[in-house]
Amino acid sequence: MAIAFLSAERSKDPNRQVGACLVSQEGIILGIGYNGFPRGCSDDKLPWAKKSASGDPLETKFPYVVHAEVNAILNTNHASAAGQKLYVTMFPCNECAKIIIQAYLRSYISLKKRLTTQLTFMLPLTSYCRWLVSRSGSISPRWRKYRSSSRSHEAGTSSSLPGALVSE
Repeated sequence: MAIAFLSAERSKDPNRQVGACLVSQEGIILGIGYNGFPRGCSDDKLPWAKKSASGDPLETKFPYVVHAEVNAILNTNHASAAGQKLYVTMFPCNECAKIIIQAYLRSYISLKKRLTTQLTFMLPLTSYCRWLVSRSGSISPRWRKYRSSSRSHEAGTSSSLPGALVSE
């Protein structure tokens, strides 16, 4: 999960930095991603705004941003994402949930904190994502609180991350 947080730091999104890390069953990092524009697209020329003054959706970031989950799956260096774990710093949107299911991931681990702070208009999408994942044959619908390993970043300290949801 710490690698997902580090990759989120690379995002230039001023509103929300999201990171993802795809890990094999043996614990080997297969792919890392963060939310940003597609390769070759300038971060300075495309809009980062959530809303457009003119109301034109093409003047917002939404049609252009590639989500962290998608980038992590695509950045796997030709390794298969099937049967692997995906750690993400935020609960998936409905589009990412479909991609996660199609990639046959074994489990998806995301922070629980965002679920309690989402705006009310986001709740139907969150409910849809949970419904979709629960009916997927590739990801088990069991959700539990994520506990980080007790490995320390510095001598004498243990690492702990906020609660997260785990589907495995």
